Order: sequence, then C-alpha cells, then structure tokens
Amino acid sequence: MSEQNQNLASDPSKKYTYRSEPKQISFRVSESEFAKLKQSAEALQMSVPAFVKAKAQNARLVTPKVAPDIAQAIARDLAKAGGNINQIAKWCNTHQHDVAPGDAQRLSENLKIMQKELQKIWQQLK
Repeated sequence: MSEQNQNLASDPSKKYTYRSEPKQISFRVSESEFAKLKQSAEALQMSVPAFVKAKAQNARLVTPKVAPDIAQAIARDLAKAGGNINQIAKWCNTHQHDVAPGDAQRLSENLKIMQKELQKIWQQLK
C-alpha cells in the first residue's frame, strides 16, 4: 500500500484534467425545448448531448433508414446466413475432388435457400 497512484483526478493540487476535449459548455433549456431535442436525438439514435454537439458543429445528421429493433433483427439474420454460407464453403473446400451427384444437388438446393433468405433480408432494407 506504500505505492499509491499520485495522478488522481480528485487530487486538489492537480490544476488540469487531461481529456481529449477539455472545454465544457453548459446551457439551460425549457422543458419543451428539451423534449424537442430529446425527440430529435432519439430519432437519430443519439444521446441529447451528442446531438446538440453535432448540431453546434454543423454536422450533417442522417436519420437511420431502419429502426433499431429491425436493425438488430437484420444483423442476427445476416449472422445466421453467414454461418450457413461458411459451412457450405467449408464442405466445398473439403470435398472439392470427390463430390457425388447427390451431394452436388443438395448443395445447389442449399445455395438457393440461402439466396432466398438473403433476398428477404435485402427486402427489409428497402
């Protein structure tokens, strides 16, 4: 316990806190103004401080085309499809010199199924 960290932020002798953005700006808004800011931030899937900072910097904010819950569902579906495609690719690489006609037919059917699944996912993004 004799070794103590001397670089604590709570140390009153420290005059400066090292941050990537050391300046802080505070301002007050009415309840209705805050509600509008919060609604706009939520529509862009951002926090209110991040939204206000982006607006102050004249950033171009783009509304996501897909709701967060739908985006998560699409990500899950893509992960499942990716796993299936990897299994098909592994099988093809393992059996590239000894493919029976029946195996080739099943492989073709599996690829068609995967193509249909990817089409469904793509339709969700339109």
